[in-house]
Amino acid sequence: MSTNIDALVDALPSLWRGIVVTIELTAGGGLLAFLLAVVLGTAVRVRSLPIRFVVRVLIEFFRGTSLVVQLFWLFYVLPLFGYQLDPMLCGVLALGLNYGAYGAEVVRGALDAVPAGQLEAAVALNFNARQRLTRVVFPQAWAMMIPSLGNFLIHLLKGTAFASFITLQDLTAGIVDLQKTTGATIFSFGIGLVIYFVLAYLVSLLINLAEARAKHRLGRGPSLREVLRFRPASADTVRGGVSL
Repeated sequence: MSTNIDALVDALPSLWRGIVVTIELTAGGGLLAFLLAVVLGTAVRVRSLPIRFVVRVLIEFFRGTSLVVQLFWLFYVLPLFGYQLDPMLCGVLALGLNYGAYGAEVVRGALDAVPAGQLEAAVALNFNARQRLTRVVFPQAWAMMIPSLGNFLIHLLKGTAFASFITLQDLTAGIVDLQKTTGATIFSFGIGLVIYFVLAYLVSLLINLAEARAKHRLGRGPSLREVLRFRPASADTVRGGVSL
């Protein structure tokens, strides 16, 4: 056991570098996925049939193909056509495209779930299409889509493990190296489970805070200050909806 601990201590710098790569992939892929989800999820609702058709094809293609295959295409196949991408860029693109396609359906569903009366009120106030979307529809849809998008972000975090297939030394690669050094499979991958759990839990906490803030801005829940203090909001605060 002491030998395994010594090997773990020696592997800490490598594991830390792997954690940093994993966080970078998660942040970059998550940002790209969110942008694509918003653009595609909004575009699929437009009246133009050609635009809806193109957007639907993109969503179904990236949602219906394997993340691993997409990684391999970007890293191993594109060079055959004269395009050599950096491994980190390949990882971010594959994660963003794959999970962005899934997220687009979440965005579409949340936008469709906003009550029609809200749109009618915005029209009555003479809001144009952009104002209706940005000032009435999206703020309400945002509170509804955060939990599902948060789940996808956690899935994306775990999906970064495939980055080792394209030579990136991420957390999974570091865990595999530790297993080869110690020969202790249970110990090495047990360490990996704990680290991934901690990272996913931190992401979950951030998502919960974002959801609490979004709901509070709509007057539907406590403020972030009250959430962080673990103190229930007063009835006046819930009714008033004053944001931080």
